[in-house]
Amino acid sequence: MKKIQVQGVHHITINGADRQTSIDFWEGVLGMPFIFDQPNLDNPNEGHLYFDPGDGRLITIFTNEDRSPDATPTPNRSGSVHHLAFAVDRATFLQAIKRLDEREIVHSGPKDRGFMDSIYFRDPLGLLIELASYKFSPPSGCTHADVLIRAHQLRFTRGDYNIAEEHLTDAIEELVKQRQGSLSDDRGPKSPY
Repeated sequence: MKKIQVQGVHHITINGADRQTSIDFWEGVLGMPFIFDQPNLDNPNEGHLYFDPGDGRLITIFTNEDRSPDATPTPNRSGSVHHLAFAVDRATFLQAIKRLDEREIVHSGPKDRGFMDSIYFRDPLGLLIELASYKFSPPSGCTHADVLIRAHQLRFTRGDYNIAEEHLTDAIEELVKQRQGSLSDDRGPKSPY
């Protein structure tokens, strides 16, 4: 028996309400370009809208003009989607509260997650949306996942409850040391003062 090795998220499809509500939220609030639209090939009564979340992948929405938005929170039970998280840079994260408030969208305010900051709010259909901003940039040639797995190992070894900035900083230092050679024999910390 062998695994089926995936290489990333191809797309996420959401059951939406009417077409305009989807366009107004995904492009008009979250800034995702509306890149194409066609019928739902499995249901001729529905449209299928495609949005680019910023990484060239896709968020797609099935629409039906007979469905109205219902802001009742989506169920939180086994097998259901808890939330969708979208990456934002630090500057955008710092402006998100003001921009949500301007639209009178109820939100959580900033939440410190140790390795990232988050803001939560609901879309017009009750789906929980997260805006997430990493607190670090990975070193050249590394990914966020590379830093996070090393930070987790450091956290676990130290017996700490969750990943914090110190774990991230130490993980980045270790990854740079592994990836980049040096002419120095001793690469330990020094005090030239």
